Amino acid sequence: MTPLPSDSLAGEEFPREWVEAMGAPPFLEPLERAERQRAQGKTIFPPPGAVFTALRLTPPRRVRAVLLGQDPYHEKGQAMGLAFAVPQGTKLPPSLQNIMREYAQDWDATPPLRPDLTEWARQGVLLLNTILTVEEGKPGSHAHLGWQTLTDQILRVCNALPHPVAFLLWGKHAQGKRSLIDESRHVVVAAPHPSPLSAFRGFFGSRPFTTTNQRLREKGGRPIQWTLTQDTLF
Repeated sequence: MTPLPSDSLAGEEFPREWVEAMGAPPFLEPLERAERQRAQGKTIFPPPGAVFTALRLTPPRRVRAVLLGQDPYHEKGQAMGLAFAVPQGTKLPPSLQNIMREYAQDWDATPPLRPDLTEWARQGVLLLNTILTVEEGKPGSHAHLGWQTLTDQILRVCNALPHPVAFLLWGKHAQGKRSLIDESRHVVVAAPHPSPLSAFRGFFGSRPFTTTNQRLREKGGRPIQWTLTQDTLF
């Protein structure tokens, strides 16, 4: 792990494996800006130490799919550093409810997954938001901090991996990153966003999980074990 060069950022460390895969220092100025806001008394999510959770749980060598979100949940107790996920015991936000609903329809089964989605992250699904912090109650408030420079670096690392990777792009924001992906080698599974505003416009019925596995097989890649249960050991 590479410590950040500021005492005020002591709770955040950028994973060494990602630094090495990038071949260049990660662009961490957005984190410094977010932490300055936290020091000024603003409530910033995710909490200290959780901003890079997705990268810690899913190092580059293990990435088999990228599920791309926009920015963290902006209400207390929800954001945990994994796109779309919330801590165990937390009420599911509407987007995650819709993901679970589509999951159940896709597999014709009751969703057994924990809402923290760590089962997916630990076996190769990078749950990445393009913006990694947010101010409480203000969705999109950190879109101007420059996070996209860092997360585009991360997406380029995933695109450069030697094995097929599936990129699940839900909504226009995620689909705007499609140009970073070499679709001759990788898989793109695009659909409307699972939010209540757009889920009925094509997310429901898109079968993103079985579609991802089918297309990974066609590329010679390993399918994702989306149906892991909370009792699975890693």
